[in-house]
Amino acid sequence: MAAPVKPKSSSAKSAKGTILVQGQELTISNPQKLLWPEKGITKAIYLEKLAQLAPYLLTYCSGRYLTTIRFPDGWSDKSFYQKNVPEPTPAFVASAELEGIRYVHLDSLPTLLWLGNLAALEFHPSFHRIGSPLPAEWLIDIDPSLDPEPRIMEAAEIIGGILDGMNIRSVPKTSGATGVQIYVPIPLEKRYTFEQLRKIGQFVANFAVQKHPQLFTVERLKKDRGTRIYIDYLQHWYGKTLSAPYTPRAREAASVSTPLTWQEVAARPDPRDFHLLNIMERLQQKGDLIAQTPAQNLDPILSFLK
Repeated sequence: MAAPVKPKSSSAKSAKGTILVQGQELTISNPQKLLWPEKGITKAIYLEKLAQLAPYLLTYCSGRYLTTIRFPDGWSDKSFYQKNVPEPTPAFVASAELEGIRYVHLDSLPTLLWLGNLAALEFHPSFHRIGSPLPAEWLIDIDPSLDPEPRIMEAAEIIGGILDGMNIRSVPKTSGATGVQIYVPIPLEKRYTFEQLRKIGQFVANFAVQKHPQLFTVERLKKDRGTRIYIDYLQHWYGKTLSAPYTPRAREAASVSTPLTWQEVAARPDPRDFHLLNIMERLQQKGDLIAQTPAQNLDPILSFLK
């Protein structure tokens, strides 16, 4: 864990300071810059929150190809996706190449805080591990057409109920933005493929649309969805990404992608309730709900679908 992010030396002119993290000295630029003005979250506060989140966030980013979204002037200003490792790159930052892109390998606290200093406000890891063509978990993305969408927790509960009826335990997590993702841990020794998991996802999505045609859709084009909630089983694929559990999001609430219990989903929480200023209190009380869920054997449903 890093010490609180307080510059060892700074001046109004340079607006820079340094911190020492696990033996690595990091230069922090503009530590008092407001990244979430509405919440009073400066870059210095953001880095402190990232350091606290690190044991959880690194669990789902380490060993993956990482895409970040950077917001140099705060969450509501201009942004850009960062796939290639930013230059100049400190010696302690690891990387991994895939299809001609050299991605950051987010495997350490110094690397996380280095990215935070670059105003990387969102962390989107690949669904597969570095060097592997196989999925590391299975997710279904529930993507609303409305913002906000008051039915999103109802939709998540329905999808969770379908999975439960298939004897598949799952964990709902807020995307941190408008949607919810249904997260299913899988055993690595089973070596399920993306094709197999997509087949199950398609079955679940079509069943949900059949039972609730006014609520759900599998239409890829936004213009054809109306107000219905899109069940995106296609996003889970090799080379694609999704918001990591415990990543902050560039939203006014400084929301964090947060795993929930199904009891919480039934109470219809607002995804904005879970944010950088209260997430650690929650984690201290509940721990990582995904890590507490056993890997699921999907062989029976795959045999059925054959």
